[in-house]
Amino acid sequence: MKKIIILSFIALSALSACSHKEEAKKEDTKFTLSDSMQRMIKIDTASFCNIDDEISLSGEIGYNENNLVKIFPRNSGQVVEAKVSLGDKVHKGEVLAIIRSADIAGNYSDLNSTNADVNIAKRQMDNAESLYKNGIASEREYTEAKQNYDKALAARHKVQSVININGGGSITKDGDYILKSPIDGYVVEKKISTGSFIRTDATENIFTISDLKNVWVNANVYEADIPKVKEGYTVTVIPLAYPDKKLTGKIEKISQVLDPMSKAMQVRVLLDNSDMMLKPDMYAKVIVDNTQGRRTTCIPTSALVSQDGKDYIVLFNSNSDMTILEVNLIKTVGERTYINNELQPGQKLITQNQLLIFNQLLNE
Repeated sequence: MKKIIILSFIALSALSACSHKEEAKKEDTKFTLSDSMQRMIKIDTASFCNIDDEISLSGEIGYNENNLVKIFPRNSGQVVEAKVSLGDKVHKGEVLAIIRSADIAGNYSDLNSTNADVNIAKRQMDNAESLYKNGIASEREYTEAKQNYDKALAARHKVQSVININGGGSITKDGDYILKSPIDGYVVEKKISTGSFIRTDATENIFTISDLKNVWVNANVYEADIPKVKEGYTVTVIPLAYPDKKLTGKIEKISQVLDPMSKAMQVRVLLDNSDMMLKPDMYAKVIVDNTQGRRTTCIPTSALVSQDGKDYIVLFNSNSDMTILEVNLIKTVGERTYINNELQPGQKLITQNQLLIFNQLLNE
């Protein structure tokens, strides 16, 4: 009997030892990141933030109308020479065109005539003054001569003012009007060519000069999205010609009326264009960031793992402590995804090669 008890004890001891070995073996086989795997992954954190309500609009690049000059004809005439072409860079005072005008020639003819009248009236006044002082002429005759001289001066001043208004130092006695650029910039509109005839009653400008150092981006907002757009909101502008370029600006003005045809409200964004990349009439995508939504947990979009119609993330606590968490998505905006799960701000999660870790943890 004693022998049987001893054998039973030995058997139980053996079974217990095997059980401990199996537990130790399980602990030893728990997945742990190797040194090489640690170098392959990236770790980011969850945070608590506003839900961005992103709106995508179609926009068009245009001139900054506060930094351009429209040049209108001051005199009728014929274009003798057009010195610049559309798109040319010009400097302040540079000649744009030379126009020969009969009006200017007529103004100088009138000026010569009034100069002669002034000289005649001056001599008559001087003679009347001399005769009056010597008692030969009456005071009334002297006064009339002086008034005629003043009228001649006024007539000459009027003609000279017309000449100054119509070009001043930029016109010649032969009737040539030298049209010059009033600012440094680029020729963004040109509506004349050599041989063209110009009429002063025309309502169109003949040149437009803009410095293009900054431009406007105009975009249409339809009625459903109007509450989501306000002045000061940050926007991302992606030109159609440069889809890899993302330019940041702010909405500086919102129209208070809707276009009667499109039923859209227009917003305006000011963009720096010091590198001259943006050209007027280019099309662009305008993405408006609305950050006035409710707050929730947000994670990097790159952390997601999608499988069988569900979404997961891999939480990281240490190299040997990682867990899989199923997440409920609210929405994804660019590099940020909003979820309903309550994670602690700062909770670490794997954002690169997480699928490898996910598969390893899934198979444990």
